[in-house]
Amino acid sequence: MAELLLEILSEEIPARMQARACNDLKRLMCDGLKAAGLEFSNARSFVTPRRLIFVADGIPQRTPDIAEERKGPSTSAPDKAIQGFLGSIGMTLEQCEKRQLPKGEFYFVVINKSGVDAASVLPGIITTALAALPWPKSMRWAGYDMRWVRPINSILCLFGGSVLEFDFGPVSSGMQTRGHRFLSTGTIPVSGFDDYKTKLNTANVMIDPAERRELIATGAAKLAASEGLSLKDDRGLLDEVTGLVEWPVVLMGKIDDDFMDLPPEVLSTSMRAHQKYFSCLNGDGALANRFIVVANTETVDGGKQVVAGNERVLSARLADARFFWDTDRTIPLAERVGALADRVFHAKLGTLADKIERIASLAEELTKYVQGSTPENARRAAHLAKADLSTGMVAEFPDLQGVIGRYYALADGENDGVAHAIADHYSPLGPGDVCPDKPLSVCVALADKIDTLVGFFGIDEKPTGSKDPFALRRAALGVIRLIIENKLRLPLGLVIAFAEDLYGRKADGLMDFIAERLKVHLRERGVRHDLIDAVFALGGEDDLVRLLARVDSLGVFLKSEDGANMLNAYKRASNILRIEEKKDGVAYDGHVDAGALEQDEEKALMAHLQTITPEILSALDTENFANVMGCLATARPVVDDFFDHVTVNSEDLDLRTNRLNLLASVRRTFDPIADFSKIEG
Repeated sequence: MAELLLEILSEEIPARMQARACNDLKRLMCDGLKAAGLEFSNARSFVTPRRLIFVADGIPQRTPDIAEERKGPSTSAPDKAIQGFLGSIGMTLEQCEKRQLPKGEFYFVVINKSGVDAASVLPGIITTALAALPWPKSMRWAGYDMRWVRPINSILCLFGGSVLEFDFGPVSSGMQTRGHRFLSTGTIPVSGFDDYKTKLNTANVMIDPAERRELIATGAAKLAASEGLSLKDDRGLLDEVTGLVEWPVVLMGKIDDDFMDLPPEVLSTSMRAHQKYFSCLNGDGALANRFIVVANTETVDGGKQVVAGNERVLSARLADARFFWDTDRTIPLAERVGALADRVFHAKLGTLADKIERIASLAEELTKYVQGSTPENARRAAHLAKADLSTGMVAEFPDLQGVIGRYYALADGENDGVAHAIADHYSPLGPGDVCPDKPLSVCVALADKIDTLVGFFGIDEKPTGSKDPFALRRAALGVIRLIIENKLRLPLGLVIAFAEDLYGRKADGLMDFIAERLKVHLRERGVRHDLIDAVFALGGEDDLVRLLARVDSLGVFLKSEDGANMLNAYKRASNILRIEEKKDGVAYDGHVDAGALEQDEEKALMAHLQTITPEILSALDTENFANVMGCLATARPVVDDFFDHVTVNSEDLDLRTNRLNLLASVRRTFDPIADFSKIEG
């Protein structure tokens, strides 16, 4: 058994591509090894900004011997067919055996293939895996078909401690690597993975991204704590910075006090987006005048010059922000709305000026369903929502759109609700984003997303497969979350129809699309998929809050003993009906002749159904789903007694028909609640 070690050393790999490339390399290599019959005991992959690494232990020195059985033609087949088969396998008829099968006698042959040295097949496995690595963006070398994300400097490949020779494009494999770009010089010969990892660590390269991540997180937290501060949580930035350094050195810098009166979002965005700095917070959660920078080098002065240089760069960046902040506020936000007529929303959907007019009308309409909002303020907030797109601050810091509009609106004297709606109307941007809950914010955020969905569905620009260029799935999830989390009793179908009228076209398929996204959302919350399908199967429901309440109540009911038994009773009744209806060629409609009932158990069941059916329908009308389930639970004993003592398929045909109609009544009692046939169990 031997160890395989592979390292591809290149120019810097973009941080956003590293994790996937690391996983893809491991997957492709493992698939290739298994396909060749080379089992292994353990496989790992690592990535740094400059290198992709794969190591597998316990690989055999040879591939296994294989005995492959091949079926040939019938013994009665024409001689030409038999000779063709023998030629394809390179064997004679004497080496074949005859075997009797149900369809006749056939020739069979066993082909024994001896294993080969693993070292002879590994180069092909490796080059195939490297060529198949699915980089989002890659480069091609003139004269070579291979592609890679950045120019490759060297390839290290050892099998059992010896060099495994192969070429990948212009680069040949060897037994040497290089250390840190700045802190190490010369090549480093290695003999195996342990030796490789130790020598690279000595050469200031930490190959494991998890170790680098932990070092950065711990070091940054300690530095912040040393100043009585805390680190602003930012996992995305932590992942990105981990992919920018091979030897992380955590340092702290200071923000010039002259810039601390800028909005904290401007400071943190400038530090994060452009400089990859971590923000620090005071004890009250306010932004502190400190930042954490992670260098990729060590200096003799303990990082003083590195910190000073980063402080100068940040000051220059913030000086630009100060200029935009001061200049933008000389023009009221309302006067910037006209510039939106020059910005195209979509070639088939008009300009942003057209969009905000539609949003304003839709937001005003939504105030009917959002308590605490007013038509005038909703229209005003929608009118100003995208005005900050023409400001210098948003041009420099696009992530601040909406946020900076709130500051400018407040400076112009707009009321707080309007200002917050401007900031919040893009939210929620994803499942982890905070959902707006202020009345005006909800109105404008909903209007913006519904307008987008109706517009793109109206021109048939719908998501297909994994492609969603206009982020319509995210918009639909935003609509769902805004409604559910704010418990809005909103007829979504009517609201969509209102938006369609604003466009003058239909958005075919939009309600079905939102329903599918709601199913996904509920499943991610842990709601059983069969319960979702059972309630959705009723159709015609566009009140998402009511629909969710029904799903939740159904879930609680089915977790109880009565619920589980009633589900079994429903399925038993439905199965009997399905079989008998198919056999008889009729559908039993539930019309029961009470005078023809003979046994006490069937009389009791009919009486109980007559009692609870109007109660269930009344409870459904008042949305008291707990009472609905409670009524169903009361039916358990009479249903159990019926199945225990009554023979449905009586020899008396009239009696049989009456009892089948009684079972149809049971089914009909369940039907307004959910389609119980879709529930598992």
